[in-house]
Amino acid sequence: MKLYHAPTSPFVRKVVVLLHEAGALDQVALIPAVGTPLAPGTMPVDRNPLGKIPALERDDGPTLYDSRVITRYLDHTLQAGLYPAAPRLWDTLVIEATADGIAEAALLMRFETALRSEPQRSADWIEAQWAKVDRALAALEQRWISHLSGPLDMGQIAVGCALGYLDLRHPDRAWGAGHPVLADWWTTFRARPAMQATAPPA
Repeated sequence: MKLYHAPTSPFVRKVVVLLHEAGALDQVALIPAVGTPLAPGTMPVDRNPLGKIPALERDDGPTLYDSRVITRYLDHTLQAGLYPAAPRLWDTLVIEATADGIAEAALLMRFETALRSEPQRSADWIEAQWAKVDRALAALEQRWISHLSGPLDMGQIAVGCALGYLDLRHPDRAWGAGHPVLADWWTTFRARPAMQATAPPA
């Protein structure tokens, strides 16, 4: 299998963390892909028409895309056990969706400043995206912290990757100051070998 990736993408990181946790990194070749919505560059647009990564090329079927599709496929194929049985599964999926929403909003904030010139930027748009992030962080802390502290699953991995992206791209927001319980969880979770091995370059 081939995984089109960039080391700073929180969505790619989810997939690579899963591979580390499953001891299966040697089963997937990592293919660098870079680009933006304005300039696709080497993004695998012929395999994912949306022009996004991660994208997982398989020998036995069409390329898979969207990180949640890929992680479900790999979890099933590798028997990694990172999606638990119901009813815990529903919490895991909601937490993963919440984390992906945080990462998506943070990525849109990044695009607004990195791809638009100063006169084109919308401060209101940026703050609206951050409001999504802040609400989601509050929900994780108030509603899901006991789940996050339980057995490892993809919900936890997705949250870790989203928080790592906030630290990377939006350190000035100091998200942990307003969410100290979640910040304490992150301090512990980020020390996992799989998270250390996939930490994005500064």
